[in-house]
Amino acid sequence: MRKLFFLVVLPAFLLSCSNLKQTVENKPTPSLKLISSIEIPFDETFQNTKVGGLSGIDYDVKNDLYYLICDDRSVFNDSRFYTAKIRLFENKLESIDFQSVSTLKNGTGTTYGNWNTTPTTSSDPEDIRFNAKTNTLVWSSEGARVITAEKEVLQDPSLNFMDLKGDFLSNVTLPENLKMQQQEKGPRNNGTLEGITFDKKYKNIYTNIEEPLFEDGDQANTRKGGLIRIYQFDAKTKKNTAQFGYKLEPIALEPNPKGSFAVNGISAIQYYGKNQLLVVERSYSTGTQACTVKVFLCDLKKATNVKNHPSLLNQKYELASKKLILNMDDLGIFIDNIEGLTFGPKLANGNSSLIFVSDNNFSDKQKTQVLVFELVK
Repeated sequence: MRKLFFLVVLPAFLLSCSNLKQTVENKPTPSLKLISSIEIPFDETFQNTKVGGLSGIDYDVKNDLYYLICDDRSVFNDSRFYTAKIRLFENKLESIDFQSVSTLKNGTGTTYGNWNTTPTTSSDPEDIRFNAKTNTLVWSSEGARVITAEKEVLQDPSLNFMDLKGDFLSNVTLPENLKMQQQEKGPRNNGTLEGITFDKKYKNIYTNIEEPLFEDGDQANTRKGGLIRIYQFDAKTKKNTAQFGYKLEPIALEPNPKGSFAVNGISAIQYYGKNQLLVVERSYSTGTQACTVKVFLCDLKKATNVKNHPSLLNQKYELASKKLILNMDDLGIFIDNIEGLTFGPKLANGNSSLIFVSDNNFSDKQKTQVLVFELVK
C-alpha cells in the first residue's frame, strides 16, 4: 500500500541474476480501452463509517455484487469490507451504491485493534477475493515491521479466510520467508502481501509481495527495478506450493526533492488465463501527485519455482515473463493510487470489463477513483 508524505520470441534458458531476461510468450496480447470512470467523494460515509482506503475489489457474477476491502487499521472505524452495486448503463458508469459493511474478525472472534493505540493487535487489509465455489472470502493483511527507539512491532502478514459476515475461518501457512524479523531478512515494512487472485477453478490462490524481500535485493529505484516473488497456495491445504520471481520496472519519476520518498511495486493482480496473470505496477514519487500505473500480462508457464531459493541474487533461474498492455499515463487523465482490480460484467458487445479502484489513503489530497475498461483481445 502506498503511504504518501503529503500525503520476436526469445529462447528460454537460464541466466545469472546479473543479466536475467524476461521472455514473452508468442500469444495474442489483449488491450484495454477506458470506457467510463467515476469518483467517490472524500466525505462519503456509509452506515456511520468513513468510505475510503479502498484497496481491493472483487465481483460476484451470480449476484452482480462487488466486495471492496478498506485498509483502515481500525483508526477511523473498525477494519472492514463493503459490498456494493456498481451500475453500468450502456457501458457508462452510472453509480456506486453501497449495500452493506462488515467488520473483519480475528481468530478469537474479536475485532482488530487500533494501529495507533494497540498496533500488535491491528491488521492492514490490502485485498479481497470472493470464492464462488465455497461462498466464502479471502483477504490479505500486510502486517508490520517497525523497529525504532520508541517501539518495536513485528507482525507477520497473513492470508485469511472468512465467511460473508467477516467471521474468521482459517488462514494459510506462511513460508518462512514471509515472516517478519528483527534483522534485515524477510519482508520489508509496507511491502508484503498486496494482491490476491484465485485461478479459474478456485484450486490455487496467487498472491504477491509489493516490494523485494531483503534477501532478494534492493527496492526499485529510478535506474532499475527490483525482484519480487509471486506466491502460489493450494486453496484446500492452504500451503505454499510455488514461488515465482518477477522483475519490477524502475520508479517512473525522480522524486522532488531528490532523495525523498519514491516507490514502485505490484499493487494488484488478477487471474487472466492458464498460467497468466494481469499485474498492476504502481509507481509514486514525492512531488508528483499522480501515480504512474502500468498493467502487464504476466506468464508463469516457464518461470522457475524458486520456493527453495533462499535468495534470488546470484542464482540461476527463469523469471515470469511480462508484456506491457497499458500505461495509464497514456490516458491523458489524472490517475491516483490504483490498488484494486477485478473482472466485471460482460459489456454489450460481449467483451469483458475490467474494473480498477484507487486507495485515497483517507487523504483529501487524493481521490477514490473507479475506472472501467473494455478488454479487447
